[in-house]
Amino acid sequence: MIDFYYWPTPNGQKISIMLEECGLEYNTVPVDIGRGDQFNPDFLRISPNNRMPAIVDQDTGISVFEGGAILIYLAEKSGRLLPTDQAARFEVLQWLFWQAGGLGPMAGQLSHFVSYTKSPEPYAHERYAKEYDRLLAVMDVRLRNREFLAGDYSIADIAAFPWVRSHERLGNDMDHCPNLRRWYDALKARPAVQRGTNLGADWQRDEKTSEEAHAMLFGQDAKTVHKAAKALEV
Repeated sequence: MIDFYYWPTPNGQKISIMLEECGLEYNTVPVDIGRGDQFNPDFLRISPNNRMPAIVDQDTGISVFEGGAILIYLAEKSGRLLPTDQAARFEVLQWLFWQAGGLGPMAGQLSHFVSYTKSPEPYAHERYAKEYDRLLAVMDVRLRNREFLAGDYSIADIAAFPWVRSHERLGNDMDHCPNLRRWYDALKARPAVQRGTNLGADWQRDEKTSEEAHAMLFGQDAKTVHKAAKALEV
């Protein structure tokens, strides 16, 4: 049994999709990031970065935080979606880290300026919109002559999908990326992907209108980290 600490965001959905694809038994533990659950001492012991997702594998006692690391752990546990051949494995890992270091952070910053800023920030919005558009084009070129990012369907595709899924909300029609559109439609049709992205859909609150939630999501600094860590000493 996997204890899965989750909130329905793209980073969380990477793991919910993976769990569904692998058919692993899991128990969902909601982490309401607008209410500050990510700063609870019990969660900090599992995820020292105060961020979800995270997992605890009750079979092994191992806890893992950070989406990419969790995907690798679940792939190795299930024997699925990550090749054992060295060359093929590193093909997947390159694109997994590409998502973790590029697509996710850039889309996340764009999402902030699209949905959460209290006043327009044209330079920041344009900066991240262009970078998100560039990264989608990188995927489109990659997919010209292949069905998936790294050979067969893998954790690289699972990691990228939730951030591509956000394209309309982020103001990108993806019309200039036909190969990416084909890939996106194929993944969207997978039953496990549908189950994973639907997990917790009815939990969402309108965080944009809550001052408390806005401060919880975007008002954290070093003091927040030290305060949460100090609670572990009690």
